[in-house]
Amino acid sequence: MEGAATGDRAAAVPARMTTVSRHYFGGGASKSDHDLRVDIIENIEEDYGMFVWPCSIILAEYVWQQRSRFTGCKVVELGAGTSLPGLVAAKVGADVTLTDIAHNTEVLNNIRKICALNNASCIVSGLTWGDWDEPIFDLHPNIILGADVLYDSANFDDLFATVTFLLEKSPGAVFITAYHNRSGHHLIEFLMVKWGLKCLKLLDGFSFLPSCKAASLQGNIQLVEIALDKEKHN
Repeated sequence: MEGAATGDRAAAVPARMTTVSRHYFGGGASKSDHDLRVDIIENIEEDYGMFVWPCSIILAEYVWQQRSRFTGCKVVELGAGTSLPGLVAAKVGADVTLTDIAHNTEVLNNIRKICALNNASCIVSGLTWGDWDEPIFDLHPNIILGADVLYDSANFDDLFATVTFLLEKSPGAVFITAYHNRSGHHLIEFLMVKWGLKCLKLLDGFSFLPSCKAASLQGNIQLVEIALDKEKHN
């Protein structure tokens, strides 16, 4: 459970094996020294959408460190799960919509509980990648977030179709994602070329992470900012 890497874990809510992890940002990023705390309800008995993954911790830290970019922005988090990055964005002044698979009502309801726990005014919406249902047409984000959304190759095209659609609707928008580099950067390069996108920035996920958080996380995690390649969309 990655929440222990970023803070302490309080006893929790009624369901067995459900806990609340506390995540700290700013200052020493610790219980005794922080500028922001976000509490996340996790359930390790459920699917992967119900607990915090390392990529989420890294992306959330990036949002915090880049917070001046997020203030006043419209932000959409795809595959939000426990929604840590999106909640940090909301706390620094972004207008945030948190989305996950439309039929996964348990995850969506958990997101709503997490928002209430943190007094965060976010829109929570079902959005399945590759499905062109009404909710997606109402979204006009400046920034799209996705933590560990590149985990199942069967979903890559649906994910990038959704991202490209949202980027086309919002000139100047960017997609920021943290992902486990399981098969080399050539994979994401291939997807960007295929969908007419370009890399604006590529970082080692641990390069900006406070040591107190990095010490308990593992993996080859990268963070990339992606935008439309305008030459391919003219």
